[in-house]
Amino acid sequence: MIVVNKFLGQRVEILDDRRYHTAQGIWGRVADRAIEFGFAQPSLVLSGVITGMDWLADEGEMVSAGEAVAFAIAGKPKYIDTPIAGTICFNQTLRENPQQIADDPYGSGWIFRIKPAGDIDIAYKALEKAEDYFERLKGTEGFKNPEGIEGGVSGMCKAVYSSIRQQKI
Repeated sequence: MIVVNKFLGQRVEILDDRRYHTAQGIWGRVADRAIEFGFAQPSLVLSGVITGMDWLADEGEMVSAGEAVAFAIAGKPKYIDTPIAGTICFNQTLRENPQQIADDPYGSGWIFRIKPAGDIDIAYKALEKAEDYFERLKGTEGFKNPEGIEGGVSGMCKAVYSSIRQQKI
């Protein structure tokens, strides 16, 4: 397990017993002859609190790699693309209880499962290792702003945040 003690002001974990689709910030693991996917903790910190989930594909539908299959309603709304092709199954409990994603992101907070169209081992190994995901995170706001300073750390963010605070509305 990779632990980052200061990632946008929070402690996050990246589990090394699964693989990652770094572009989406989601993890994958083999479960019940399918690959189960959910948000990695760093992705949740960057996105903000998820207050709702909606499906953009039908249960049992054949989906293509790169297809948007879900929509997370959060501080930063996010379309979730599937990294592999196959038949999709959603975690239906998330519609009623999206907080489950934050409460147990690496367990019961999984979002969807894909039964791959091809070989499951090949599909799984196409995802990135935990170390690769960690390396890609180093360029994100989470690492650039380890203390979670409000308004960010870039010059532009500071300028915008400062001007907003100075306004008399």
